[in-house]
This record gives sequence, C-alpha cells and structure tokens, in this order.
Amino acid sequence: MDTLEQNPVHKDDYHPDFLEPSPIQEEYAPVIFAQDSVSHVVSIDVLSGKEDRENVLQARKSGKGVLTAPFRLLKTNRLGVILTFAVYKRDLPSNAAHNERIQATDGYLGGVFDIESLVEKLLHQLASKQTILVNVLDTTNQSYPISMYGSNASNDGLEHVSHLNFGDPFRKHEMRCRFKQKPPLPWLAITTSIGILVIALLVGHIFHATVNRIAKVEDDCLKMMELKKQAEAADVAKSQFLATVSHEIRTPMNGVLGMLDMLMDTDLDVTQLDYVRTAQASGKALVALINEVLDQAKIESGKLELEEVQFDLRAILDDVLSLFSGKSQDKGVELAVYISDRVPDMLIGDPGRFRQIITNLMGNSIKFTEKGHILVTVHLVEEVIDSIEVETESSSKNTLSGFPVADRRQSWKGFRTFSQEGSMHPFSDSINLIVSVEDTGVGIPPEAQSRVFTPFMQVGPSISRTHGGTGIGLSISKCLVGLMKGEIGFVSIPKIGSTFTFTAVFTSGCSSSKEYKSQQINCQSNTVSSEFHGMRALVMDPRPVRAKVSKYHIQRLGIHVEVVSDWKQGLSSISRANNAIHMVLIEQEVWDRDLKSSGLFMEKIGPGSPPKVFLLSNSINFSRGNTTPGAYGLTVISKPLRASMLAASLQRAMGIGSKGNPCNGELPSLSLRNLLLGRKILIIDDNNVNLKVAGGALKKYGADVVSATRGIKAIELLTPPHHFDACFMDIQMPEMDGFEATRIIRDVEQNINNHIKFGEISVDDYNNVSNWHVPILAMTADVIQATHEECLRCGMDGYVSKPFEAEQLYREVSRFFH
Repeated sequence: MDTLEQNPVHKDDYHPDFLEPSPIQEEYAPVIFAQDSVSHVVSIDVLSGKEDRENVLQARKSGKGVLTAPFRLLKTNRLGVILTFAVYKRDLPSNAAHNERIQATDGYLGGVFDIESLVEKLLHQLASKQTILVNVLDTTNQSYPISMYGSNASNDGLEHVSHLNFGDPFRKHEMRCRFKQKPPLPWLAITTSIGILVIALLVGHIFHATVNRIAKVEDDCLKMMELKKQAEAADVAKSQFLATVSHEIRTPMNGVLGMLDMLMDTDLDVTQLDYVRTAQASGKALVALINEVLDQAKIESGKLELEEVQFDLRAILDDVLSLFSGKSQDKGVELAVYISDRVPDMLIGDPGRFRQIITNLMGNSIKFTEKGHILVTVHLVEEVIDSIEVETESSSKNTLSGFPVADRRQSWKGFRTFSQEGSMHPFSDSINLIVSVEDTGVGIPPEAQSRVFTPFMQVGPSISRTHGGTGIGLSISKCLVGLMKGEIGFVSIPKIGSTFTFTAVFTSGCSSSKEYKSQQINCQSNTVSSEFHGMRALVMDPRPVRAKVSKYHIQRLGIHVEVVSDWKQGLSSISRANNAIHMVLIEQEVWDRDLKSSGLFMEKIGPGSPPKVFLLSNSINFSRGNTTPGAYGLTVISKPLRASMLAASLQRAMGIGSKGNPCNGELPSLSLRNLLLGRKILIIDDNNVNLKVAGGALKKYGADVVSATRGIKAIELLTPPHHFDACFMDIQMPEMDGFEATRIIRDVEQNINNHIKFGEISVDDYNNVSNWHVPILAMTADVIQATHEECLRCGMDGYVSKPFEAEQLYREVSRFFH
C-alpha cells in the first residue's frame, strides 16, 4: 500500500554491495520476495533491526498479526507501519507452546502501510458536506502518544474518538475526528424530536377523543334504548287506543246499522225508505273508514298478515261488481269485468285482502269517472308477456265505451316481473296474476302523480271536499300487493283517464294439471245451474272489447256464444238451419242507433219459434223512458253483468229452472224463514242493543233465539244436556269474558264426553249424544289478528266482526248445520 508508484525506488539506489552485512546470529529472516514498489528491500534481514526483530518474534510467538510502532519510510519520509504475520508449516492449536511454534515456523509475511495514504482513502469514502479533521495516534504509551496522521491543533468543538485495531493486540491506536468548522445544528434530531412530540400529542388527542366518543356513543345508545322503549310503549298504546276506539265505535254502530236493517223490513213509504238507506250508507262509510285507519296502523307496526284459504276469484269480482253497480248505473258509467279463461277458478290466498285492493281501485275509479267506462281485467302474467293481442286490446280505437284510455302497458313498464321471464314456472302451483283497473275519468295531474301512494295525501284539497275519502286506500293497497309478492303501478293522463295495474302471486287451488283443465271446462256448472248447457246465444255488439266481456259472462253459464256486429250479420246467423239460436242479446247502442232496423229485425225473427231477445242496458232508467223494447217483448238486462244476475234474468224470461230466483241474489222472505227453522241459538252479550240486533237477524231466518247477558249464564245454559244448536258469544263482558266462559264450557263438555266414553255415565241421560260440542261463535268488535287467534285457542269455532249483518250471521252459523 505504499504510494511510491509515482516515484519508485530502484535497485540501483540501494545496491546490496553498499549495504552493511547482517551480524552473525542464530537465525535470519531475509526478504525473499517483494512487490516492485519496494523491491529494494529484497535480501534485507528483517531480524537484524531491533524493532523489526521484536515485531517478527512477537508475531511468531502469538500466532497473530503484530504491528510496529510508526516510523519514517525510506525515501518518502512519511509515517508508516509494518504488519507482520508468522507462516507455519502446519496447523497449530491456539494453545501451542512457544518452542512448538518456533519449530513449525516456515517464514513470515509482512505488509508496509502508509498511514497518511490509508487515512486519506478512508476519508475519501466518508463523503461529507463539511471538512473533517482526523488525527491518528499511537497510544501504546498513554503518557507520550505518537501522532501518526494529522495536525495537533486543538479545537474546542466536539471530537469523536474511536479505537483502531490493526491486528496487533500489544499496540493501541486512536482516531480522533472533528469538523473543521463549528458543528452544525442537529436539525435531524430537532425535527425528529418535534415530530415525535407532535405524534405523541396527536395520539393523546386521538385517544382522548376516542374515549369521549365511546362515552358519547354509550350515552346515545342508552338514550336510543330509552327512546326505543318509549316508541314501543307509544306503539302499544296507539294500538290499544285504536283497538279500544274501534271497539267502542263498532259496538254502537252495530246497533245503528242493525236497527236500520230491521227498520227496512217494516212497512215504509218511499221517502222513509230513502232516509233509512242514506243513514245505513253513512254508517257503513264510517265503518269502512275505521277499517282503513286500523289497516294503516297495522301496516306501520308491521303486524298485517295474510290468510291462506281457498277462494273463487270470479265470485269475488262478482261481489265487487254488485257493490258498485248502483253507483255506476246512477252515473251512466259502464262497469265491466273480464277474466281470462287461463286463470284458474279456485286459488289459495287471502280473498279478503284481494277484494280490498280491487274495491279500493274501483272505488277511486267510480269517484272520478263521470262518463265512459271502468273495466277490470285479470290475466296470467305469462299471457301478457306472450300475447301481443292482450297488450294492444285497450288501444284508443278499441275500448269498452269508445272513449280513449291511457295505455295500460305504461302502468306495468317498471315491473321486475316482466324483466325476469326466467322466473316464471308455468308448471308449478304458483299462479302469477296481473290485474288492471281502467277508467275514463278526470285523470291525475302530473305534479300529483309522485304522491299517489303516500298515506293521507290526495291530489288537492278540493278533491276531499268534492269526492270525500281519507287518501289511504292506495297506500294500503300498495302494502297489500307487496305482501302478495307483487308490484303496483299506474299510468294517468289528465282528462283521458287512469289505469292502475298490480300483480299478485297465489297458489293454484287444483292439485294437478288434469284437475285444472277439467275445472276450466266445468267451472260454470259449479256456480250456477246446468239448465243452460247446450244452448246457443247470439251477441250483437260492434265493439270487440265489450262483446268479449259479454261473451265471457254468458259462457260462464255453459252457453255457446257467437258474436256479430250488426243486424245483417245477426239475421244471417239466425237464418242458418244448422245454427239453432236460443237467445239474442243486443247491446243498447245497437238498438238505439237505428230503431227502424231494430223493428225490422224483430219482425223477421218473429215467425215460428223465435229466439228470446234481450237488451243489454247500461242504465236502470232505460226501460222506464223507452217503451220500444217493451212493445217488442224484449227483456232488459241491466249491466254490469254477473253470473248470478244473468242466470236469474234468463231463467225468468225463458221460463226455465227456478223462476223465483231473484236477480240480486237475495232470497224471498218466505224462503228466509225456513233456513234456520227449528234451530235453537243462544246469544250472549251484555249490550241489550246487540242482543236485539242479533236476535232479530236470526229470527228473520226462522231460528229460535234465547238471549242472556252474562258469561256465567252461558255456562249454566250450555252445560249438557241442553237443546241449543249454536251460540253467539260476546268477548268483552263484565264478571267473566267470552274467552273464559268458552274455556269452561269446553272443559265441561270434554269431562262429560270422557265419562260417557268410559261408561261412567249413561248416554241416555244426555239426550243420546255421546260427543258434546256446541258451536260457539265470537261476536267481537276487535278486528286485530291477535283477537281472532285467541278465539280459536280458547275453543271457539269462528267469529263475527261487529257491526254484523243478518246474512253474515246466517252464513257463519249455517256452516255447522246439515
């Protein structure tokens, strides 16, 4: 490492002949090889010099590298050191003896180090922005350290001292480093300390904020729990309040409506009858309002549930038609229902709630429609998806009344059902219906359409004054549709009309596809008599949609129907010898359009055995103001068409079947008195008005009625043996309510039945009845589901909601009589 490459020492400068010979001694250590820069030392005896000899012998003795004291190098006169290692002939253990090491020594290896060059190279590797002053000292003698590199100038600045190890354990070296300028400020340490302090403060702040946040969340949670308890208590209080108010209102309303119904059976003049009917309609409107408010409360509390019972869809819609037929006829608005042949007759679901949806939608249509028509259609969803005809049948040129209507396809545009055709399973028991209610009313303004389904919201303040209502019918309908796994939507055009459409999922009432097909073929014979089977009818109507509706209702009676559009086609069809027509049903529009052609038609079909001709009229006042139909012997059938009404009209006119069957489905008074004749029925109610109403209703059907006001009296009267066929029991009574009384009666009956079964008592002592179980029906003003469930749990066989009607009492009790 000697830096003599710039000025090498040549052999000529140090000729061996000019050097002193080595003194005579026991051993020599001549240099036999050296690099070119120090080749002048070859043949020099290292053991001849005192320091070199001590260095070599110490290296041989220790087996480690030994460093000489600093000395001036030849020629350069710079400080340097020699590091010497002994080379052995074989491996020696670390604890080998001195003589053993002497005998094993093969030679020596030494290195000359220029101290200044070594330190400068080291400093060159330590790049720094500031100049570093370095002193290298030999501190073997602490009292007199030898400076090997650097100056001895003192400095008041910081000085870093580090020990150097050159491999010689007997010599000590130090390196002292300092900056030439004053030491810079320790910015890194300062910034690091500040950063650590800031981080510590932030961590402390976060911890403090976290603790406060947790405490606040806990407080909020406690407050929310308290508010939740208060809300639940308020909800329970509201439900109890509504139930109590409902009960307290329904009880007197039962007396009001019941007495009005009984009053209508007395001799009244026209004015008195009108007053009674008005009062009865007002009472029913109040009950309907109470039902809507209770339904809304159930919806908000999530307690509204659906039933799963079998019902006849077509009968449900016939009932709804009957409900609105009077209003539609008074207004001159045509009301009609069409149900596709692919829809099963019997379904499983909640008929009451389905009826409620239809009633709400049709009720709104009746309110806001002054001319034109209201049409209810029911199809399978698959039909609407697959059939273009069904989708386009309600175009403005082809409607029930000829008035333009809103495009019904827009009302189901956003339904998920139509975007998931793969979810349809035509072979499963699931029946997916789509129902549309179309009207030609005033329509809904665009700005009000967004709040149509909002509870207690109406189009405008004038609507409630003009048409009445609470604005919750559509909200309830939307909830009910959701419970039926369906969707509801609408389209409305001001001054054109509105169309509301909803879907609902039911279960088929048929157990197999074969049963379903046979039901479709024979469905009409299940609802009306089979006296019309095999007959042929001719419907004359120029409007395809209206003719389709008429054909649907007539076919329900088992009659084959042919449709023609004018007189000429009608005469042609009747004149065909192989086409025996038993009846002709002419639309009023066709008759009024050309009275001369009407008269000619009646004359041409007159000879022989002409078919019976009927006139389909949309107004109850038609027959009173127009004498022409009566002159030709036409029978006027008032719309809307229903199977029972149509059958009764045809039976009376054609003289077949039960001629006494009325068109409105009511039985004559003489027939009513025989329905419950000989039946002894007990009525228990603490309210004398209710006793009168229920007793009067049952007596109308011929029943023998016994009344009592206490539950204890009911137990006494119904303890076997007795002669009662059924019992109507009020629930809320003083001393003992209806639930407890029923439980005691059932326990007494069970005890007696067990004694008779095991022969402990004689059946002769109990009127030869071995199994006592008198039907007990609750009379309750509570319409909540929990009350109905409690009725069944305590052993009751059914219930009747107040206010009740005579027909309702008869229908419930007659289920238990053969």
